[in-house]
Order: sequence, then structure tokens, then C-alpha cells
Amino acid sequence: MPKRRVPAPVVSLAEARLEHRLKQYRERLERVLKTNRRAITRLYSTGTLFTRLGCRAGRDLLLAHEHLLRVMALLERLSNTGDVPAPSTAKQIQEIFEELDTLLEQTANLTDETSKVLDELKKE
Repeated sequence: MPKRRVPAPVVSLAEARLEHRLKQYRERLERVLKTNRRAITRLYSTGTLFTRLGCRAGRDLLLAHEHLLRVMALLERLSNTGDVPAPSTAKQIQEIFEELDTLLEQTANLTDETSKVLDELKKE
């Protein structure tokens, strides 16, 4: 009796690269979320949030959080788990990744500014 050949599963390298890239963005997002949470907690627990500089830092962190919510929505869209269908062309996917990079960079800048404010207030 001849052996039956079982077809090997076909793996799409493009899909594997996309999944790997999405995983990296999710990990980066988680790190930024933790950093922002710590900064907000520090502002509140030290009472700095109720000062002029602390209030400004809090607003910056709020804006950073809004950016992160947009990042989450874009990641859901790319992974096809959101309400909006996933993009179908490589150009659309690249545009979303560029927007993700921009948002994460802006968030990092806002968080860095907040860290500087906290460090300045700590010195006083």
C-alpha cells in the first residue's frame, strides 16, 4: 500500500513578518503605558499634580494617553480584530505603521518632558 503524501502547510512570510511587527509594537505600547502610569502615580502621590508645573505635566500625560488609545485602535485594525476592517494593500499597511511610529514618538517626547518636570520638582 503506497504512502499518502500529506501536503506541507504553506506559510505566508508577509503575514509572519506582520505578526512579528505587531508583537513588537504591542510590547512597546505596554512599556509606554507602564511608564505613563508610573508618572501619573508619581505626580498624584507627591501632590505635584496640584502645582502649576504638575498640572501641565498631567495634561501632557493625558495627551500621551490619547495617543496611546489611537495606537491601540490602529493595532487592532492591523490585526483585524477591530471594528474597522484591516487594510488590504501594502501601502495602507505602511501608512498605518508610519502613523504608529509618529504617535509613539510623540508620546515618548511628552513622557520625557514629564520626567524632566518631576526631576526638577524633586530637586526643590
